[in-house]
Amino acid sequence: MGKKVKKEVEPPPKDVFDPLSIESKKAATVVLMLNSPEEEVLAKACDAIYKFASKGDENKVTLLGLGAVEPLFKLVSHEDPLVRRNATMVFGIMASNNDVRKLLRELDVTNSVIARLAPEEDIVVHEFASLCLAHMAVEYTSKVQIFEQGGLEPLIRLLSSPDPDVKKNSVECIYHLVQDFQSRAAVRELNAIPALLELLKSEYPVVQLLALKTFGVISNDRETRIILRENQGLDHLFKILETKEFNDLHVEALAVVANCLEDVDTMQLIQQTGGLKKLLSFAEMSTIPDIQKNAAKAITKAAYDPENRRILHEEEIEKCLVTLLGTDNDGAKAAASQAISAMCESLASKDAFGIQGIPQLVQLLSSENEEVKEGAAIALANLTTASPSNASAVAEAEGIEPLINVLSAKRDGTIANAATVLTNMATQEPLRFSIQSRGVMNAIVEPLQSTNSLVQSKAALTVAALGCDADARTELRNAGGLEPLVKLLHSKNDEVRRNACWAVMVCASDELTAVELCRLGALDILEEINLSTGRKNNFSEGALDKLLDNNLSQKYSQMGYLSSSNIITDGFYDYGQVKPGVKLLSLEELNLQELNDHRAIILVNAKLPDVSFSAEDKSQDRYDGRTTSSSSSIRKSSKERASSAVVSPVEEKQESSGRSPSSLSKSSTREKGSRKGKGKKEEEKPKDEEELQTMSKIQQEVILEKVPWLPPFDSILLDYITDASKTILPLTTTKEQVVALAQFVADKMGGPIERDKLHEFSWELHISEIEFELKCNVVPIGKIKKGTFYHRALLFKVIADRIGIGCSLVRGEYGRAWNEVKLVDDSPQGITGLLLPPQVYILDLMYQPGCLMKQGSAEADHYQHI
Repeated sequence: MGKKVKKEVEPPPKDVFDPLSIESKKAATVVLMLNSPEEEVLAKACDAIYKFASKGDENKVTLLGLGAVEPLFKLVSHEDPLVRRNATMVFGIMASNNDVRKLLRELDVTNSVIARLAPEEDIVVHEFASLCLAHMAVEYTSKVQIFEQGGLEPLIRLLSSPDPDVKKNSVECIYHLVQDFQSRAAVRELNAIPALLELLKSEYPVVQLLALKTFGVISNDRETRIILRENQGLDHLFKILETKEFNDLHVEALAVVANCLEDVDTMQLIQQTGGLKKLLSFAEMSTIPDIQKNAAKAITKAAYDPENRRILHEEEIEKCLVTLLGTDNDGAKAAASQAISAMCESLASKDAFGIQGIPQLVQLLSSENEEVKEGAAIALANLTTASPSNASAVAEAEGIEPLINVLSAKRDGTIANAATVLTNMATQEPLRFSIQSRGVMNAIVEPLQSTNSLVQSKAALTVAALGCDADARTELRNAGGLEPLVKLLHSKNDEVRRNACWAVMVCASDELTAVELCRLGALDILEEINLSTGRKNNFSEGALDKLLDNNLSQKYSQMGYLSSSNIITDGFYDYGQVKPGVKLLSLEELNLQELNDHRAIILVNAKLPDVSFSAEDKSQDRYDGRTTSSSSSIRKSSKERASSAVVSPVEEKQESSGRSPSSLSKSSTREKGSRKGKGKKEEEKPKDEEELQTMSKIQQEVILEKVPWLPPFDSILLDYITDASKTILPLTTTKEQVVALAQFVADKMGGPIERDKLHEFSWELHISEIEFELKCNVVPIGKIKKGTFYHRALLFKVIADRIGIGCSLVRGEYGRAWNEVKLVDDSPQGITGLLLPPQVYILDLMYQPGCLMKQGSAEADHYQHI
């Protein structure tokens, strides 16, 4: 037998380290291990860091501070699968932190992470790499990086992964990416729709929800909707809507359906399959507010297409929307109101809503929710546009008061649309009066001052619609609404400027408002607008004309011309020629000026004083002390007027022109009665006569301050008009009337003047004497007994306007002025029944009063200039 030989064990090499198990409870130590060359150490370190990071966001921040991200980034691409997997897991979980993501973007890690989505990688790697990308895709910069580095294609491929977490992370990342239009187009081109539809069948609600959210974004593109329809996507959506267990998905599913309903083909398909009825019934019956709201939004989107509106009307959509108006949810009410607005493009629907929906919409105007209030106002604006019956229905539903209240709402859209409704209603006279009676002009002042151009435009339009009545204009003027209206004429917005011009044109229909508009600068602005081809509009020229036509004093001073349709009324004054842009002072302001050497201001006022005031009022001399007596002063201080007013009823009756004796006697009785003491006789006088007079003066001055100033009455002019009516009106032809009136005027103004002795006709001295006598620059035309061209032409125009003779007044140069009349010449001899066009004649009022000179003739030119 052989002898056994004992085998000796070789000792290990001297350069090999014996295995060492290390336990570390410090994160910093483990982070240091990430730089180890040993794969096993790296794998274990990554695993330990993953567990640490999973415990909370604070640990992620700690790891970031320890510098763990940079070495982990290198390990994501490590050649060892286990190291690569564990490092990717850490990246996936740490990317949820905003500060970590910021560093990841700086390191440009997306390319390395996208590489981990390769088919050969482990499912766990797919899960955490897609999770990392899903976190990073929240920021726009990372979206771009993922898209540009080809991340979309592998993510779409992973939608078919057997692992639900991979599906969830991939679809979530895609959802973030498709917020950008480039990714939406790429998703379509990469044929992602079928894979996304498959996710709707997932047993995991979160996966279904993310898929629906993704469809909600990409279905905004028409091309995607076509692919969705071709792949029976609507069937999948309706199955979800019909399944009660999926009620947490109904809101998102409805959002996708809403987008699909924009296409007529889809709408027709849904109608044919009965899906539309189901959808409307679903919206009506649901008790979930968001579902009701999204259903209304779906209808709104669909209703923008005319064919869709027809289909929806056939399905009685109006009933559904009116039902939604009555829900308890404000969001649903607002969405239903918007849907009604969209459906109003259909006349049939507009009529249907007028019967069913207007009362409820009017109620919503009083809602405390601003969105609901705005939605109701928009709906009513659309319902009443070009629909008098709906406008009447709003009034019948007592909507005027709420609409006026809404003019002070917080939202500009609410205000603008409420103004639109009022404008639409104002086209009917009874409704307009009803609106005006509720103080709408006071309420519209604030919208006129808005900084929002839409509100400004609609408010100005409302003024234009309501300002055609005198009471409304007075209310607007008293409320201070003219100033903001004039400011809108400066607007750079064409519609605002146009509507402001329209409103000014309407408001300038009476003299008081026209004068105030001129005072506020409207005339200058309109002139400037009309000089600009880019800024003038259909109403700017009309507004300027209307402003001047109702402020003839300004027109004549500025334009030097009054047409036959410009009828001179009491209160007119000729200030003389002024340059464009110069605003005339009011007659009252001119009257208060000290006597100066400027051209006299010629006043026209044949209006009798108001006799309805008591003797106490009259004693204030409402007409500023100006009687028909030539010695009465036209301008007195208030103190002088008050002092001169303390006269007996007999004295007052003697001094006052055209005053009522009956009113004086009543006044006297009242005055006596006021002095009568209890149990004392009527004739008893006060003990202190001096004290009584002092009190009377004070009382008179107080009353005087309250009485508005009126221009002095020109009784001589009134006599002229009366005489002309009696002597000239009975004449049979217009020509005879014109000639007779010319001679009448010349006779009152100093008679005919020989041409070569015109310089001897001292009319200037005569006018100066009148001014000195009156202590005032304002001279009533009746007082002028020596009048030159422009005095005579003005008097002719004034009397002609009163007795119905058509004539114009033209101002020339160097104190010249003349009248133009249109007369029809007699038919040529031997021809009867021939109607000739009227000819324009210049009327001689100076040299040969009554001489008619054809316009353009040498003698007419001579009269006008020499």
